[in-house]
Amino acid sequence: LWKCMSYTMWKDVPVPFFMSVYFFHILNPKEILSGEKPMVEQRGPYVYRKRIQKDNITFHPNFTVSYKEYRQYHFEPSMSVGNESDVVMIPNMLVLGAAVMLEKLPYPIRLLISATFKTFKEGPFLNKTVEELMWGYESGLVDFLNKYLPGMLPTSGKFGLFSEFNNSNTGLFTINTGKDDIRNVHKVDSWNGLTELSYWRTPECNAINGTAGQMWPPFMTRESTLPFYSPDACRSMELVYQRDGVMNGIPLYRFVAPKTLFANGSDYAPNEGFCPCRQSGLLNVSSCRHDSPCFISHPHFYNADPVLLDYVQGLHPNEDEHGLFIDIHPLTGVPLNVSIRLQLNLYMKRVSGITETGQISEVVMPMIWFEESGYIDGPILKTFHTNLVILPTVMEFMQYGFIVLGLATVVIAALLLRREKVRLLRLHKCM
Repeated sequence: LWKCMSYTMWKDVPVPFFMSVYFFHILNPKEILSGEKPMVEQRGPYVYRKRIQKDNITFHPNFTVSYKEYRQYHFEPSMSVGNESDVVMIPNMLVLGAAVMLEKLPYPIRLLISATFKTFKEGPFLNKTVEELMWGYESGLVDFLNKYLPGMLPTSGKFGLFSEFNNSNTGLFTINTGKDDIRNVHKVDSWNGLTELSYWRTPECNAINGTAGQMWPPFMTRESTLPFYSPDACRSMELVYQRDGVMNGIPLYRFVAPKTLFANGSDYAPNEGFCPCRQSGLLNVSSCRHDSPCFISHPHFYNADPVLLDYVQGLHPNEDEHGLFIDIHPLTGVPLNVSIRLQLNLYMKRVSGITETGQISEVVMPMIWFEESGYIDGPILKTFHTNLVILPTVMEFMQYGFIVLGLATVVIAALLLRREKVRLLRLHKCM
């Protein structure tokens, strides 16, 4: 029963998933260029329904199965605060990111780069609609770079923060079916043919650990962890047990990110392989993002070095809104409630020769944060509750009932046998 349900839920994910996106709208662009502290205001959420479809499912003789998972995003106005036509201002990654990437080039070349930005009317900040920032906008600079410096940018069409995500797949996953060993079910065997990555500096950081992040092996304990590989974060991550809970009568374990997840190498030695590092709470993903100075963190720098909050005004971290968690049914390894929250940040600073950077102070600037969430509800929840909570409970009671019935039968049989022996003994004496 568990195997049938597990495969069905894995193949056709019955849970509606949503991606909620929040922008950090810049309030003081002129002051930032003068070297003052950035002030931001959170805008959103802009909510998108995420559709997931597995394709090219192929089973192999070594108890593995490979597949590609395709994803699409559709805007949900009724769940959003605002519309995709809303205009927000964020840092221009094409300018401020490129400035940091190219700061070691000779000064005359930096002047030439600055002149190129001016030719294409690219400034330090973008003032565009949510739709343009999310899914892409036309840029003469992007067309120019793709023509004369092919491979420098991750996209050849419109430039947007999530332009690579929509109508795309997460790569070719090969995972264990658990047929030979149930403890290995859902664990990743390879990704795009790789059993390890090449982005990081140590074998430990390059390891592809855990599952693909949708299900885990059954029979979990409070000592278990939730390891999974995220292609979008370019690394494996591991969540730890926090507490027990109940969701609509179904028992669960809540797993959360440990404080060491994005700690730097100084605070947590095993993370040295993810460096060059900055403050704790930041993951440097430049090595898998075309050397762009991008950092991933928890939203609002939750669980990060407090100094990051001092550099930017308008951030208010707290666990309820900004901590990530996965609620798991421990017996089956099936997630009941998921909320993965991450923030994208840009490292920016003044670069001499590139006048667009003005007098910008060195800062890790938050741009957006997003939450991918979903929870079991409706008919699937009833089926889950019936098959994996009620039926096992009934069977357990029936098991004890049969034991009691068996014991009662033995006792009654013993009493009847004793009674018959007494009767025969009396009969024998009378004779």
